[in-house]
Amino acid sequence: MLLPWLDDPALADLLGELSEAAGLDLRALGTTADADTIRDTAVAQPLIVAAALLSHSALGLRPDVTAGHSVGELAALAVAEVLRPSDAVALAATRGRAMADDAAASPTGMSAVVGGDRDAVLTAIGESGAVVANVNSASQVVAAGTLEQLGLLADGAPARSRVIPLQVAGAFHTSHMARAQEMVRVAAGRIVPGDPTVPLLSNRDGEAVTGGQDALDRIVSQMTSPVRWDLCSARLAADGVTGIVELCPGGVLTGLAKRELRGVPAVALNSPDDLETARAVAEGTHA
Repeated sequence: MLLPWLDDPALADLLGELSEAAGLDLRALGTTADADTIRDTAVAQPLIVAAALLSHSALGLRPDVTAGHSVGELAALAVAEVLRPSDAVALAATRGRAMADDAAASPTGMSAVVGGDRDAVLTAIGESGAVVANVNSASQVVAAGTLEQLGLLADGAPARSRVIPLQVAGAFHTSHMARAQEMVRVAAGRIVPGDPTVPLLSNRDGEAVTGGQDALDRIVSQMTSPVRWDLCSARLAADGVTGIVELCPGGVLTGLAKRELRGVPAVALNSPDDLETARAVAEGTHA
């Protein structure tokens, strides 16, 4: 994930600072660790935020608007200068450790429900006892709950839908993360945020957040409430966004954008080889 960026001494130095903030050797984790190691929520979250911020630094462009999905919202806060990069990665590390601990307390998980009638999908989730954790697009909702609840959802999947178990440690963005939320609340309380210097869209409702403290408070509340990426996409469309760059590690949000924001160029920035295309998309010169 990180190896392609580290030929740049400035990015290598930045990664050293982020590693110190996270209390983890992010260089080793992002270059030589195996998949099982980095799949650990406590490792994955700071690593994802660090990768996003390295790629953003390499891109070297100021966006017209920024947003992030789940833990990616911490990277978006750093891009908008609400948080320093080191604070964003440190908070991601706290968040990851706390969520991993809550996930280990009881067997829970998440499942994507793809396709089907939206009302029927929501009804099926409710009847299973699970709850909605993410609304990613018009055709994709993520449910979370106990493994028993997710099994009931799979058995009662609505017509023309598929229920796909996700490889995650627990039921994120639900009340199962209540203890983790308190740990993050304490850590966030030690940070003095700045106000966004570019429009920052919130996972809560897709609206632009104007105050730094509000943005940080939403990071805390996000842990037990649904991610409404569908509303973020709708706001991007309403605002007439003409190009989208997904920071490293990219792919999922670019895929959603190509379905939900048809005709808007989108590129996933996963290595320095993608920088030229990403700059062209960002500057509106991509053919």
